[in-house]
Amino acid sequence: MNLVAQIAMAAAEAEHHGNVALDTLVFGIIAAVVFFILAMVTFSYRHVANRHTAKAEAWAAAHGKDAHGAGHGH
Repeated sequence: MNLVAQIAMAAAEAEHHGNVALDTLVFGIIAAVVFFILAMVTFSYRHVANRHTAKAEAWAAAHGKDAHGAGHGH
């Protein structure tokens, strides 16, 4: 047998005739889990600014109306 015939025989033996969708299902599950974790992290930052309204109102009352433009970019 020559080299080409040996390669063809090895390729024929190694050929896989299974369900490719089930073989790749793991990647979809991993991606779904990663996106779910990222969504939960994003959801955890919901209403963060509202948690500190008392502190913001106290600062605004102490500094008055003249401090309105004292934020970033003003």
